[in-house]
Amino acid sequence: MKLLTLNCHSWQEKDQINKMKYLAKVIAEEGYEVIALQEVNQLIEEKVLYGDIREGNFIDLLCKELKTLGAQYNYRWDYHHVGYDIFHEGTGILFKGEAEEDLGEFIGKTKDTSFWKTRKFTLVSKIVSGERIDFYCCHMGWWKDLDNPFENQLDELIEFATKRGNRYFLMGDFNNDANVKGEGYDYLMGKNLRDTYLDALEKDSGVTVPGVIAGWEGKCTNPKRIDFIFTNEKCEIKRSEVIFNGENKKIISDHFGVAIEI
Repeated sequence: MKLLTLNCHSWQEKDQINKMKYLAKVIAEEGYEVIALQEVNQLIEEKVLYGDIREGNFIDLLCKELKTLGAQYNYRWDYHHVGYDIFHEGTGILFKGEAEEDLGEFIGKTKDTSFWKTRKFTLVSKIVSGERIDFYCCHMGWWKDLDNPFENQLDELIEFATKRGNRYFLMGDFNNDANVKGEGYDYLMGKNLRDTYLDALEKDSGVTVPGVIAGWEGKCTNPKRIDFIFTNEKCEIKRSEVIFNGENKKIISDHFGVAIEI
């Protein structure tokens, strides 16, 4: 099984359509079972297609592009908050086949969608090789943030995932650097999670953000590992690789992606 996570920075990239098509091409070639995407945006002013989905929703267009390439995927998208006054910003999961269940829930101190720090998770539950597995797409806040602390968000997410009793994978942008001790990454690892990067038989540097990006202004400018795939149960990780970093596929976002093979 192959998994991919990427903060796609959608509709904020130059040459966005071609970058979206390139992402679809790589997904089709690699055949990922589940793809977790963050900063999946749609313009507020566009007309409604169905439910919360508006015309030009990034994951909706990506799914349609994949279909033209002969790759059949379904998706779930959840709206977190208004971004830059013009976007509905959210998280989404592309997945092969059918889901046993899919849902999205708010986590943390606020549920106000007009506030840019409001967060949700997106969940898709699938049967893989006879086992029910929960896949979560996460775009978390920052350590000790006064408005919506990362700690509160993670506590609620882990409580929810644990109560379900399934093997699960947490995939996404956690906005906490693995290289900073005593903060969010250590807090995550204190929840008895396994970092698939550490468990991988083959791995690279793991760096997913080479410098400063939106939300990190005035903070550490060093290369960071803030995009992860965690799991609650040990499994054999054949490979963990950073992707879309200019060395392993072209850069298509301000974040690099993380792909694993189990």
